[in-house]
Amino acid sequence: MAAVVKPLLRFAPSPTGPLHLGGLRTALFNHAFARKTGGRWILRIEDTDAARAVPHSVEGIQHGLSWAGLDYDFGPGRSGPHGPYYQSERLDLYQHYAKKLLDTGHAYRCFCSADRLSQTRERLARAGLNSTYDKHCLTLTPEEVARRVRAGETNVIRLNDSILPARAAPEPDLIFGSLRDAHASLPTDPILLKSDNFPTYHLASVVDDHEMGITHVLRGEEWLASLPLHLDLYAALSLAPPKFAHLPLLLNPDGTKMSKRKGDVQVVDYMQRGWEPDAVLNWLALAGWGSHTAEPATPESEAPSTVKAPDSTTLMSLSEIIDNFSLDALTHRRTILDPVKLEYLNKHHLMRMWSDEPDRRALALRAQRYVKEAFETKYDQPEYLEAVIKVLQGRVVTLMDLPTAAPYFFVEPAWADAEARAMLNATPVDFYKRVLQGTAERIQDAWPSSVQAIGDALHAEHAAMGGKVGKFMTVLRHAVSGVRNGPSVAEIMHVLGRDRTIARLALASLRCDDWFGKHAGTDSVPEGPPNVN
Repeated sequence: MAAVVKPLLRFAPSPTGPLHLGGLRTALFNHAFARKTGGRWILRIEDTDAARAVPHSVEGIQHGLSWAGLDYDFGPGRSGPHGPYYQSERLDLYQHYAKKLLDTGHAYRCFCSADRLSQTRERLARAGLNSTYDKHCLTLTPEEVARRVRAGETNVIRLNDSILPARAAPEPDLIFGSLRDAHASLPTDPILLKSDNFPTYHLASVVDDHEMGITHVLRGEEWLASLPLHLDLYAALSLAPPKFAHLPLLLNPDGTKMSKRKGDVQVVDYMQRGWEPDAVLNWLALAGWGSHTAEPATPESEAPSTVKAPDSTTLMSLSEIIDNFSLDALTHRRTILDPVKLEYLNKHHLMRMWSDEPDRRALALRAQRYVKEAFETKYDQPEYLEAVIKVLQGRVVTLMDLPTAAPYFFVEPAWADAEARAMLNATPVDFYKRVLQGTAERIQDAWPSSVQAIGDALHAEHAAMGGKVGKFMTVLRHAVSGVRNGPSVAEIMHVLGRDRTIARLALASLRCDDWFGKHAGTDSVPEGPPNVN
C-alpha cells in the first residue's frame, strides 16, 4: 500500500515592497489548509526580478507573517529539505530544466533585439493577428545558434508552442471548477529564461513547485490566465502538476481591484494602528468565504451538496479559522473588503480578550505605548491599564483608541470643552456643590470596595438629597470625567480610586464658581478653567 503523501504548500511573494492584505490572505489560506490537513507550508522568496526588488522587503514579509501568527515550516531562517528558499540561489536548476526543453525541441534560443521585437508586435497587430512574435529565431539552424552563442550574442530562451505535447484535460480548479481553454490569450512563445540567465515566473514556479514537492498551489486569481502555460510546461517536462486553487481577488470599497498602488493595503499600516491580528485574519478569511457546491447533483440526489461557510460576521481566532477551513467553502466571487466589518470584528475580538486575565494583561502592556504617546501621566502602569480596559469593553475599536476614548482616566477632565460646559446647562451652582460635597463626605471615610458598593453609596446620597436622579448623576459624571458618555459613574470612580475621586470632586467644587459665575442656573455656562494634568 502506497504511503499517504501529506500536503505541502508554498507562499511565494516577491520582495518588491511591504506585505499587503492580498498576500496575507494567501498566506493565511495556505497556513489554514496545511494545518487542517496535517501538512506543511514553505515561504519561498521569488526574487528573480532584481530591478523591482525593494531592500528589506523580506524582513517586512517575515515580520507581517509573525505578527499574524502564520508560522511557516520551511523558508528563510527555517532550514529544511527543500532549500534554498530564494529563487536567486536556484539559478542552476532553472538552467538545467531550460536545457531539457532545448534538447527536446520544446524551447529555442531567440536573439531578436528589443527594437525588432517591438516592430514585430506592431506589424502583427496591424495585420489583425493575435500573435505577439513571428518565431523568427525558431528557423535558425543548430549551427547558427551555436555560433551566435559562442560569439556572446544576447539571447533568451522561449517556449516553442508549435509542438506542445498532448496532455489530458486539467483537473478542475479547487475553487473555480472547470476552466475554459485560454491558450488564445497567451503570448506567442513566451520567454522562459531571460538574457541575464534569470528565469521568468512561469519557468521558476513550475520548476520550484516540482523540485520542492508542492502538492497544492493556492495563489491569486490573477494567475488563472497563466495556468495553461504552466500546464504546458509540466507536460513538456514530463512532470505531474500539483492541484491548483486560485483565490478570488479582493476589491476596494469602491469596487476597484485592490493593489499595492491604491488604497490602504499594507499590513504594516494595520500593525501600526493597533488592529488585532486575529481580527484582521478573521476579516480576510470571511472575504470570499461562502457556501460553495462541493459535489454535483447525481441521479440519486435531488440537489448538489454544499459546504456551509461561517456567517459573514462570525468571530474566529486563527485556530477557529483552521478548524472551519475548507476549500470547498470558498467562493470564486470577488469580494469587497468592508472596513466597517473590520471595526466590528476588532471590537469584538478585544471584548473576547478582555474577559481573559492573561489576555487582558497582554493588552495592557500593548496599550501602555499609546497612553505614553498621548499623555505625560503617571497613570500608565499595566495594573491600572487593566482596570481601564475592563470598564471600556465594547467602547473602543482598537487599543489605539484607548487614550482618546477616556482621557479622564489619565489626566484631569477637560472641563473647558464645549461638551463639558453643555452638561451643566440649567444646573444651579449650589446644587452642583451640594452633590459633590455630599458625595465626597459619604465615601471619604467608608470607601466602597466594589463598583456595586459605590453605586449603592451614590444612590443613598441621592435619596438623602432628593431631586431627579439623572441630574444628580450628570453632575457627578461632569466632575469625574467631563464627558456625557462612557462607563457608569461608579465604574469611573472605582478605577480612579478613593484618593483621586475625592480630589477630583473637591477640585470641581472649588472651581465651579468660575465656571458658573453670573450664569448660575441658566442655560449657558461660561468657559471653564484650563485642563489640569
